[in-house]
Amino acid sequence: MPHATHILTNCRLATMVGSHINDLGLIDDAALVWQGQTIQWVGPRSNLPTPWPQAAQMHDGQGALVTPGLIDCHTHLVYGGDRADEFGMRLHGASYEDIAKAGGGIASTVKATRAANSDDLLGQSLPRLDALLADGVTTIEIKSGYGLSLVDERKCLQVARKLAQARGVQVRTTFLGAHALPPEFTARADNYIEVVVDMMPHLHEEGLIDAVDVFCERIAFDLTQTKQVFDAAQALQLPVKLHAEQLSDSGGAALAARYGALSCDHLEWLSTSGAKAMAQAGTTAVLLPGAFYFLRETRVPPVDLLRQHGVPMAISTDCNPGSSPCTSLLLMLSMACTLFRLTPEEAVCGVTRHAARALGLADRGQLQAGMRADLALWNVPHPTHLCYNFGSHPLKHRVHAGHWPSTGD
Repeated sequence: MPHATHILTNCRLATMVGSHINDLGLIDDAALVWQGQTIQWVGPRSNLPTPWPQAAQMHDGQGALVTPGLIDCHTHLVYGGDRADEFGMRLHGASYEDIAKAGGGIASTVKATRAANSDDLLGQSLPRLDALLADGVTTIEIKSGYGLSLVDERKCLQVARKLAQARGVQVRTTFLGAHALPPEFTARADNYIEVVVDMMPHLHEEGLIDAVDVFCERIAFDLTQTKQVFDAAQALQLPVKLHAEQLSDSGGAALAARYGALSCDHLEWLSTSGAKAMAQAGTTAVLLPGAFYFLRETRVPPVDLLRQHGVPMAISTDCNPGSSPCTSLLLMLSMACTLFRLTPEEAVCGVTRHAARALGLADRGQLQAGMRADLALWNVPHPTHLCYNFGSHPLKHRVHAGHWPSTGD
C-alpha cells in the first residue's frame, strides 16, 4: 500500500535551510507535505501545489512554530545507579579529578552498571529518554563506556538499541570503550587499550556500533592510545568522535581532525591550531553547557575562535550521572546562550542542523524535500523563545519518521 500523505498548514516553519551556517530559514504562513517518512514539499501555504491526493491527512498547525525534530548528539544515557554523593563531595571542595583518582567518578558508575542486568538498565534509562522526548527530541546518540568489558559494553549497547524499539526515536550508538580504566586494569592503560581494540570487531559485527569515541584527557587516555583506537575504527570503516580538550589542551582535536572525525566534544581548552584543523576536516564542535555548569567550570569554550574559522557548533545534554545529570535539551539551549554567549540562531541550529552533522546524518536537522519527516511543533512564536523561556515545556506535537501523534490533533 502507498504511504499516507500528510499536509501541515497554518504554521511558521524554521527550516534551518539557508546559505549561512546558522540560518533559521523562517517561512511564515507555511505548509509542509510529507509522505511516509519523507518530506515532499516545504514553502508558503499560498504556493502549495495542487492537487495532492484527496485522501491526504490534513493537519492544522494552529499557528505553531515548527522546527526539525531536535537531536541530542552526545549522551551517556544508559547507566546504572547515580552519583548524587559526589555532587555533595564537590560542594565540599573535592575536584572532578580528586574524585576520579580516589576511585569514584566513572569507576563508581562502572560498578553499578556491571551489577545491573539488561532489564534493570532499560528500566532506569527509559525515564531519562522520555524526558528528552518531551523536549522534542527525535534522534539521540547514546554512548557506551560504563561497562568497560566486552560483556558489559555489549549489554549497554544492546539496551540502547532496545530503547529505540520501545519508543518512537532513532538511537545512534557510539562505542566508548576507551572511557576510563576499569579497576582490573589499574596502571595498565596500554593493556586495556588492546582489549578495547579487540572488542570493536565483535560489537561491530553484531551491529551495535555506529561510531567510536575516546576520552582523550590527562585522567583518561593519551594521544598514542587514542590513535590506536582510531586506527582500529578506521580499519572497520567506522567514523570517530572525541572527548577533547575538556580539562587541558592535549592536542586531541587536531588528532581527531586528521581522522576526519565527525565531532570533537567539550573543547573548553581548544587551541587555535585545533580549531583550524577541525575547520579543514569539516569536524563539528559539540558544546556541552550542562557539564560546564554542573562542574562549576570557569573556562568557556572558545566560541569566537570557532566562529572565526567557520566550525559548526552543536549543543547537547551530555546526559550522564557524574557531570551532567540533565534530561532537558531545551535547558541546554538556554545555558548555551547565557553561559557560552551563543546567539539563539546558533543554539537552535546546534540542536538541529549541526547536531545531525555531528552524527554524520545528512537526512535530518533541516526541513526540506527529501529529508526525514522528523518535526517538533511548539507553542511559541519564534525560535528565540526556545532559548529564552528556560524551564518551560512548550512542545505541542512531536512527529517522528512521519508519524503524526494519534491524540491531541
